[in-house]
Amino acid sequence: MADVAKKTTKKTTKVAKATEVKTLEQLKTELVTLQNDHRESRRSHLLGELVNPHVLTTQRKAIARSLTAIKQAEIAAKKEEN
Repeated sequence: MADVAKKTTKKTTKVAKATEVKTLEQLKTELVTLQNDHRESRRSHLLGELVNPHVLTTQRKAIARSLTAIKQAEIAAKKEEN
């Protein structure tokens, strides 16, 4: 029973994040931050300082999600103009 409660809690937090609405400028700022973090992590990995290289994959996926959100926001803004 306790495991079920934990899983539903995690799902609701993901849903809460998905419903959060950000402006185009906020999304672009977030993208720049993610790209800078990824660049720094890659540098650390090349120098052998990065403890968990799985972070690189997670960061690339976060960047892709951010780019997708930006593209969707641009398309929505274009539809509103027309």
